[in-house]
Amino acid sequence: MAKISEQNARSRQLFCLQGYFVSRSKPFWRPSDLTHFVHCFVGKLRHRTTMPVAYRLALNKMASNLESILCESGPCKRNELCETMFQAQTATRAARYTTGVGQHIQLDNPVAATHMGQMAEGNTIFEGVLGEGRLDRALVNALPDLSRARIQALIAGNALYIDGLPVTDASSTRFKGRPFALSIPAARPDRAEAQDIDLNIIFEDEYLIIVDKPAGLVVHPAAGHYDGTLVNALLHHCKGRLSGIGGIQRPGIVHRIDRDTSGLLVVAKTDKAHEGLAKLFAAHDIERRYLAIVAGQPAPPAGVIRTQIGRHPVDRKKMAVLLDERGKHAVTHFRMIEQLKSASLVECRLETGRTHQVRVHMAHIGHPLIGDSVYNNRQKTFKFGPNQSYFTRQALHAASLGFIHPITGEKLAFVSNLPEDIQELLTYLRP
Repeated sequence: MAKISEQNARSRQLFCLQGYFVSRSKPFWRPSDLTHFVHCFVGKLRHRTTMPVAYRLALNKMASNLESILCESGPCKRNELCETMFQAQTATRAARYTTGVGQHIQLDNPVAATHMGQMAEGNTIFEGVLGEGRLDRALVNALPDLSRARIQALIAGNALYIDGLPVTDASSTRFKGRPFALSIPAARPDRAEAQDIDLNIIFEDEYLIIVDKPAGLVVHPAAGHYDGTLVNALLHHCKGRLSGIGGIQRPGIVHRIDRDTSGLLVVAKTDKAHEGLAKLFAAHDIERRYLAIVAGQPAPPAGVIRTQIGRHPVDRKKMAVLLDERGKHAVTHFRMIEQLKSASLVECRLETGRTHQVRVHMAHIGHPLIGDSVYNNRQKTFKFGPNQSYFTRQALHAASLGFIHPITGEKLAFVSNLPEDIQELLTYLRP
C-alpha cells in the first residue's frame, strides 16, 4: 500500500506540474519542456517490477502522445485532457490485475483500455514473469493453453509488452525474469458473414460453382483474414446455400489455392456434391493445370517431381521437401512451354494437391517462381508495364480444371486465361 500511495503521490505531482505548465501563458513555455519531463518520469517508473504492467503502458502511451496533444489543443482543453489521462491511470491501477503467471484479466474500463496501445477494450490480458529460453517458448511454458504458433502470431501483431514496451522478436532470449503482458484479441464470430464482393463466375448449377479467383483474394476466413474472403462473397452470392461439410468457416470449400495465386476453383453448394468432389480429389481424378513463370530454364525441359512435402522443420509457416517419410507424397509433372530472358513459362500438372506444391517443387529443382518471396531465395524484382510497377506476387495461375460432375456424370472442363499482370510480365521477359 505504501508503494501504491507513493505512485499516487508522484502521479498527482506530475499532473499538478503539468497543469501548471499548461495554464501558463508566458511566451517561454514550450510543449517539449513538459514532454521531456514526462519521459524522464516514465523512464524511472517503468523499471519498477512492483508496478502493474497496465500502469506502465498507460504512462508510455501518455508520454508518446503528450506533445501532439498539447500542441494541438487550447489551454482549457489541455487541462481537460490532463484530467482525463490522470483518471485513466487511476482506473488502470485500480483494475483487477494480477502478478501470477498465466492469470488473465478482462479489461472493464474503456478509458484505461484506450490508453494502452494494442491492449484494446475487450481484450484478455495475460500477465506474468518470463522464464529462460526463446521468448515464444517461454510464453508457451507460461501459457500452456496457447499454441506456439498462436503466440508467435500475437507477438508479430504487436500484442506482447515487456517492461511496458512492445516486443516483436519471438526468437529473443534476453528477457528472462522480466514482467510481460500479452493481449489476446476478443473472439471473432464463429460463422462467416455474407459480403457483397464481385466474383468472376465461370460455371454454376444447383450443385457446384466454378470461380476464377483473382490474386490477392483469400479463400476462407482465417487468422488475420476474418472477412473479405471468397467464402464471404460466395455466402452472399449463393444466399447461404453452400455445403456444410467444410465447417462454419469453410462452407463449400473442397480445395484451395493460395491468396496470391489466381485461377480456377470449384466450390460445392450441396453436401452430396461436396462428398463427390472430395472423392475425385482423393482418387486424383481431377485435372489441374497451372502456368508459372520460373527463374532460369529447366534442364531437362520436362519431367516428373516426386517427393514428400511437409512443414518446414524450422519455419513452420513454410512447406518443404522432406527426405524421410514424415511428409505427404506429392507428384508434379512439369513442361517448359516458352524460354524467356533468364526465365521460363512452365506448365505444371498436379497428381496430388499439397499445400504450396508447385512453389515448393519448382524451388526444389532450382527454378523458383518469379515473385515468390517465400521460396525464391534469389528473388529479383521486376519493373514492367506502362506504370513501371513491381511484380510482387508469385507468378502462378490455375489455368485449367477438369473433372466428371459428381452428380450428373457430365464431363466438365474449364480454362482461364492468364491475368493481366502475368501477361505484362511475360511481355517484359520475352527476348
